[in-house]
Amino acid sequence: MTDYRLLIFDWDGTLVDSIGRIVESIRVAAAGCGLEPRSDAAIKGIIGLGLPEAIRTLYPDLRDARLLERAGRLYSEHYLALESEPSPLYSGVAEALEAFRAAGYRLAVATGKTRRGLDRVLAGRGWQAYFDVSRCADETASKPDPRMLHEILAHCGVSPEQALMVGDSSFDLQMARQAGVGAVAVTYGAQSVEALRLHGPRLVIDDFGELCAWLGVRSVQDIAVEG
Repeated sequence: MTDYRLLIFDWDGTLVDSIGRIVESIRVAAAGCGLEPRSDAAIKGIIGLGLPEAIRTLYPDLRDARLLERAGRLYSEHYLALESEPSPLYSGVAEALEAFRAAGYRLAVATGKTRRGLDRVLAGRGWQAYFDVSRCADETASKPDPRMLHEILAHCGVSPEQALMVGDSSFDLQMARQAGVGAVAVTYGAQSVEALRLHGPRLVIDDFGELCAWLGVRSVQDIAVEG
């Protein structure tokens, strides 16, 4: 087992069960702009990108900058309304993150969300200081460009070989590969296991708690049972 020191997590679809809200918000934005609807599979296929990149990928022929801006605004407004009740963490996430912290790992977030959006959800959970560092798509390059990982590694003073990226999309895995960082794919998020395996993750997990076992970290739940 590599001596990992830094665990980097995607947010939507990896830590937080928000895929359905993202799909709904894209549909509302498209309808509000008079754009042709896209399938659930197509929308899930762009989750992980920054919002402008996601809309341009879904609508490559859309050239009207004002319409693109309107679509982004409608998406953000609808998603924010849905998030009046925060999207739940996936099962086992809170316990595993606590176990990783207790084991001495440094934790980071690399997400396609905006800085404003991530700060809002972190504040809602009281997690403003929970992660060592985070990077968002609107303050650096969007996935799959490796720049946000390079910035996280530099901030933490960690080599690529000592870091692990955990995500639910091909963009996470492509970004990790380009940065020389190992990757773990989760199967319960936006993309299929077949699509994820194409990018050669070191591990594919169906449940977040499996990452604890693979890293040899005792979960909070295991400790509680023993106690």
